[in-house]
Amino acid sequence: MRAFHCSWFCFFTAFFIWFAIAPLMPEIKTTLGLNKQQIWTSNICSVAGTIFMRFVNGPICDKYGARIPMGFILVGASIPCAMTGLVTNAANLSVLRFFIGLGGSTFVMCQYWTSRMFTKEVVGTANALVGGWGNLGGGVTQLIMGSVLFPLFKLGMSAEMAWRTVCIVPAVVGIAVGFIILKISDDAPKGNYNEMKKNGTMAEVSAAASFRAGAMNFNTWLLFVQYACCFGVELTMNNAAALYFREKFLLTTETAAAIASLFGWMNLFARGVGGYVSDKANAKMGMRGRIWWQTICLVCEGIMVLIFAHSNSLGAAIVLMVIFSSFVQAAEGSSYGIVPYINPPATGSIAGIVGAGGNTGAVAFGLGFRQLPYYDAFILMGSCIIASGVLSLFICIKGHAGLVTGQDSEEAIAAWKKLGSAPAATTLQVPEPDEDAAAEIEEDKA
Repeated sequence: MRAFHCSWFCFFTAFFIWFAIAPLMPEIKTTLGLNKQQIWTSNICSVAGTIFMRFVNGPICDKYGARIPMGFILVGASIPCAMTGLVTNAANLSVLRFFIGLGGSTFVMCQYWTSRMFTKEVVGTANALVGGWGNLGGGVTQLIMGSVLFPLFKLGMSAEMAWRTVCIVPAVVGIAVGFIILKISDDAPKGNYNEMKKNGTMAEVSAAASFRAGAMNFNTWLLFVQYACCFGVELTMNNAAALYFREKFLLTTETAAAIASLFGWMNLFARGVGGYVSDKANAKMGMRGRIWWQTICLVCEGIMVLIFAHSNSLGAAIVLMVIFSSFVQAAEGSSYGIVPYINPPATGSIAGIVGAGGNTGAVAFGLGFRQLPYYDAFILMGSCIIASGVLSLFICIKGHAGLVTGQDSEEAIAAWKKLGSAPAATTLQVPEPDEDAAAEIEEDKA
């Protein structure tokens, strides 16, 4: 589907813009004479601006669809990215990265787009794949900017001039994709929102009412915290990994960036696997299966972070980072397997609020890395992740069984019947469908 591929590629491009500076930070640090606190202040600014925009983008998607805001934000974030070479001090850098970071809010459109396009039985896999392949941009950016383009630019100029000019490349890509996306795809299976409203196939939506419905649901905020402890960790590592490996193991900028890129490369499969397992768990156990899988991913992720903090060998550190990255991405995928069920009419707003949790987590963990030694910061982060897994006990979505409370509605049981599997908790006998019903079920599956 065009929308599927447009969704992930736009988010991939946003990451290319958003973290283009991260692998260049060792060089920028040297040129501008920055200390650790100033570097982490700029890292925090790069994710802080996105928090507000993610809250705003959810209701905007409910009202206008994902395509238009996606295009406009990509173009808008590309402009400050192209101005990276004008930075002269720490304050300039922080302000610039704040505005570039607004591009990270495209995640809301990315997830809303596929939630609008795919049925809930497979939406976990669809959301996880587009989110994961989009997040892959974080790893690819480390490799392309730090290990390919930066050395290439250095062949014809000084290291300082190279980092000041190389960010023009992602800016050009972002502007091009932003304009193209407005022309080649659709908002929903039945067309674009403006056409559907004119034809009477879609009712007018109030952005304020949508946001209010999402924000008043307690489950939204539980997932907000849990997403802070998976996507927030990924954003923190995107900012920290290259510098961490260079300083701890005394590597070159190019080598450190290549190793740091491995964290993002896990998105190629891990987030998709997280969503796929969530869908399979839902087919067997209902919402309880999705929540169990979410909890397992978070707890394993936290444990791996704690082990990573104790690693003093480069080889072991790389292996441990790859493993804990896989659990990070899987937890992200499982999170957005749950989101479309919380309150379907307000899915855009809920996706935005939960997505803002990721950036809020990145700000919180970034403050920890700013003030604490690496070891202490990793221990704090791992402990918070494990604690967030406990919150799964309190997730209770109307019409679905939670881990300890609630029960499945007749509609939820009917959905399992369509998938050809009844939940383990029910004793209902599923009758053999007649030929007409069987044909309808096959159409639904298709």
